[in-house]
Amino acid sequence: MSSPDAGSPSAIAPLLTPAGWELLNRVGPYVEAQALTLNESLRREGHPPELVAAVLSQARLRARAADKFGEFARSMLFTPDGLEQATRLSVAALHAQRFVTAGLRRVADLGCGIGADAMALAALDREVTAVERDETTAAVATLNLMPWPNARVVQADATAVDLTDVDGVWLDPARRTGHTTRTGGGARRLFDPESFSPPFSFVETLAAGGTPVGVKLGPGLAHEAVPTGAEAQWVSVDGGVAEVGLWFGPLHRPDVARAAVVLPAHGAPAELTSPEPFDPGTWDGEVGPVGRYVIEPDGAVIRAGLVTDLARHLQAHQLNDQIAYLSADTHVATPFARAYTVREVLPFHLKTMRAWVREHRVGTLEIKKRGIAQTPEQIRRDLAPKGSGRATLIITRLGAAEKRVAIVADPIPR
Repeated sequence: MSSPDAGSPSAIAPLLTPAGWELLNRVGPYVEAQALTLNESLRREGHPPELVAAVLSQARLRARAADKFGEFARSMLFTPDGLEQATRLSVAALHAQRFVTAGLRRVADLGCGIGADAMALAALDREVTAVERDETTAAVATLNLMPWPNARVVQADATAVDLTDVDGVWLDPARRTGHTTRTGGGARRLFDPESFSPPFSFVETLAAGGTPVGVKLGPGLAHEAVPTGAEAQWVSVDGGVAEVGLWFGPLHRPDVARAAVVLPAHGAPAELTSPEPFDPGTWDGEVGPVGRYVIEPDGAVIRAGLVTDLARHLQAHQLNDQIAYLSADTHVATPFARAYTVREVLPFHLKTMRAWVREHRVGTLEIKKRGIAQTPEQIRRDLAPKGSGRATLIITRLGAAEKRVAIVADPIPR
């Protein structure tokens, strides 16, 4: 775990000296099991305790950052909160491409954090002004953007920056209160967009004034909160929904109101779109029985309200009009969902399910559920799996009768 104040000025400042930077890059990849030995070794070399602590904390952050930044993480600086909120580079590249496609060369990244989106913009030859209010974070962003002469960092309040000379604006508002401290515990996540920094009303004011704007928000944003005239694009990375991006002006594609982008661990991104805003009162899907396959849409598809669109694309139907499980008798490979081959359908009775698990000697039991109050942990505990077999149970409700079932299924490799 990172030191509670790994993002404080006292933890970052020692690394901004030639000696500190050289030592950080000399320690190599961080291995937790070797941390104590490394600590003692560096102190025996005569390095000050505060420098050693800063180096080890930063090495831990670099190791954690590899998932988001790949090889770039080895030469970057991080703060714990900055890394937590930072856009992973594959997603930042999607953001940056919007500005390229719209022909916007001079971009202000307001609230740039540690500089992830600014890095992607600069790598695509945009002239970037990265603005960050926090002094320590601004220093970190400055170092991270040093390889790109077309990017500069300004320490300032994002709402007070002169935007006269920019063509477009990108924002990733801070969605946490302060940062982690030794005495104050972890930073608290904010959910009210007006509590973000800068607040969402600032984004709307920019857009209303004609500024091309893109903004990153949490994926839980309700459809009714999407401003009229904005395109909403939900993005998932390797199965987890990471964000929703709202796009205004020329950054908004004229034929898209909402979209779901799926970024696999390996391979190209895939996108499903709709030209119409989401209206929960106009459901136009089909409901049917459990077929040969059960299909679980990606979270971005669900968040974007594109489940029925995906069902039509796959020639499938929903098992219940309120639940995002699909079924079909034919399998169509798609990046937008995970498919399972159905073995059998059991009634959702613990006695029946427990008997099935015992009969098939199931010890490894994956439980997926929607529309059922019990948690997977509760169900697994009740079923007490024990044995060498493996199985997946998809627990849900069927049709208008709301019949509860447990579908025994095998995942189809992607």
